[in-house]
Amino acid sequence: MHNTDRVSNLLGAAALAVTDRTRARVADAADVSPSAAAAVVVLSASPGLGVTELGRRIGLSQSATARMVDSLEGTGLARRAPGAGRLVQVTLTDRGRRTASKVLCARADAVAEVLSGFGGEEMAALEGLLGKLLARLYQGVQNADLLCRLCDRSSCVEGAVCPVGQAERDEAGV
Repeated sequence: MHNTDRVSNLLGAAALAVTDRTRARVADAADVSPSAAAAVVVLSASPGLGVTELGRRIGLSQSATARMVDSLEGTGLARRAPGAGRLVQVTLTDRGRRTASKVLCARADAVAEVLSGFGGEEMAALEGLLGKLLARLYQGVQNADLLCRLCDRSSCVEGAVCPVGQAERDEAGV
């Protein structure tokens, strides 16, 4: 029998420490806010999103996202362009794409450093546990885009199935 309070406490402390480390590395590498970092990563994977959809994917209101996009435009990371009907599409500039790459590299470096002490069997066990944890977290969030807003999607699906994407498909009955 495991002490659930202890496991909860250990997970909470580890999650906060990894988050703090990741945010610090991303901020240093990209010189943008956490929301802007998420936005450039999302736009690098899904160019041409509207402001409302971008906000949904990064967890901001439409008005907050519009202000953030103004800031991204002001710093030369993104631009708006007319889309179909009244839609205004947001795309990254070359500088924005380089920033997205820096964000993903900084995130990967921060997490790799945390995992560097684990051996192969431990990594395999952790991968399975994290897959289950992410599928469970999806049940509460119900938004794969939001949950994975800073994910390097290619590394998640290379030779495997994304647990969040699978949870989303399972929920939809697909």
